[in-house]
Amino acid sequence: MKKNHHFARLVIILLFFSILLLVLIWRMIDLMVLDRKFLQGQGNARSIRTLDIPAYRGMITDRNGSPLAVSTSVKSVWINPQEFSPDSHQLKQLKHLLNINPQVLMDKVKQLSSREFIYLTRQIPPTLTKKISNLNIAGVNFQHEFKRYYPEGESVAHVIGFTNVDDQGLEGIELAYQDWLMGIMGKKRVLKDRIGRIIEELDVIKEPRPGHDLPLSIDRRLQYLAYNELTKTVNEFAAKSGSVIVLDSQSGEILAMVNVPSYNPNSRSRYDQDRYRNRAATDTFEPGSVIKPFSIASALESGLFTPDTIIDTNPSWIMVHGHPVRDGRNYGVLDVTGILQHSSNVGVTKLVLASPPENLLNLFSACGFGQRTETAFPGESSGSMVRARDANPFVHATLAFGYGISVTALQLAKAYLIFANEGKLMPVSLLHNVNSSPAIQVIKKKTAQQVLTMMEAVVSKYGTGRNARIAGYRVAGKTGTSRIAGKNGYEANRHIASFAGIAPVSNPRFVVVVIIHEPTHRNYYGSSVAAPLFAKVMKAALHLYDIQPDEQ
Repeated sequence: MKKNHHFARLVIILLFFSILLLVLIWRMIDLMVLDRKFLQGQGNARSIRTLDIPAYRGMITDRNGSPLAVSTSVKSVWINPQEFSPDSHQLKQLKHLLNINPQVLMDKVKQLSSREFIYLTRQIPPTLTKKISNLNIAGVNFQHEFKRYYPEGESVAHVIGFTNVDDQGLEGIELAYQDWLMGIMGKKRVLKDRIGRIIEELDVIKEPRPGHDLPLSIDRRLQYLAYNELTKTVNEFAAKSGSVIVLDSQSGEILAMVNVPSYNPNSRSRYDQDRYRNRAATDTFEPGSVIKPFSIASALESGLFTPDTIIDTNPSWIMVHGHPVRDGRNYGVLDVTGILQHSSNVGVTKLVLASPPENLLNLFSACGFGQRTETAFPGESSGSMVRARDANPFVHATLAFGYGISVTALQLAKAYLIFANEGKLMPVSLLHNVNSSPAIQVIKKKTAQQVLTMMEAVVSKYGTGRNARIAGYRVAGKTGTSRIAGKNGYEANRHIASFAGIAPVSNPRFVVVVIIHEPTHRNYYGSSVAAPLFAKVMKAALHLYDIQPDEQ
């Protein structure tokens, strides 16, 4: 009897453990197979994620420290399609806040359901971020970013350029100095809840490193004034476009470089991409008579002529290699100064044809024509020149008055530095206080001084540049009016008006170049279109930098 009782107890114990084992096995099956989604959901309800910490992009400033490009803190909204499950009210609110089509959004989420990350919207202000966050939509997340802002807008757009939504430089200085300006992202670990909200920032794995600031040579005050005056001139003469450059002739730094038409880099969607290019550095043109000071310099350097040498320009034309070269009127007998003062094509032709074409072309090359400048500006053009072996006498002659050579406004401004610096060519720069290459002696000091004096005569009341005069200051310069070549040769109704000049002559401080493309209303001559604009910009520069007048 006792033995049977002991056996019964053993059976009960075995039965109990068997049932317990079956329950455990069932629970394992239930958890691993039947309730897998539930467990995944619970695991995701508290998840540790690694996030990027955006780096602050360096600020771009003008020469005085005024901001030209700054980064502001914003948020971007992204969703996890596998977790995104808004109700009808939440979708309606998203439509209102972000101006999105709910059906299009849900179709996109369904299409990309295998992904864990898609952007809903980028770079929105904090107020909007808060409204979206308050909706508590599962799968909606926020990412801290920086958005570029350009305080000076259109006036500096072509110099500064812009970045894309990912803070990568696409144009201008933003592109040229991308590696310098960009920072290095950091990393951090965070704890998120089941709808993607950050519950706790656990630790920083790697601190972000901000980019470097970049001080430019640009003076925002002069840049703004030059842009406004250029806009007025382009509108007044119904021109296609225009450019103005101001150089500090003592340092080679670019104080202003403006173009019209421009664009607002803070809101680019309504502009054609054609507006993005910096015409002053990218667009080439045949300069016309603004090149004549270099032709005169070449003639003086040859030793065959002096400023007082007499040249007969009668009867206002000359045949060269079977082609006529003409003046606008008969200037008769002129000295070399008079040739430049009255911009005589016949006179300058006779001067340059006395020497081989290599003389003129070598000087052009030494002045930087046919080469990009030191600015390393994205998309800058090198221009072009004919080769000496292709320069027959007529081509040689036309080079002397600015045809057969294409230049940019920036190249032209740089080249004029030789007359402001006693024959030395200085490198030009868009950066402030950066050590650059030494100046190179291109022509004799005496030659540079002689040509500068001749250009002052151009701006006298008897010269073609009289509209460039500035009360109280001695100004030197040269006008230019060139025709634009079309498919069938040079077109009679398409012109480029230009003026390049230096002031004050007593102690040159600034070089200003004005280029107006295709003025069509009232006038198209450089003397009437470009020279007055030169005077306004140069006068502003002289006053801003407190340059004392030559005459009291």
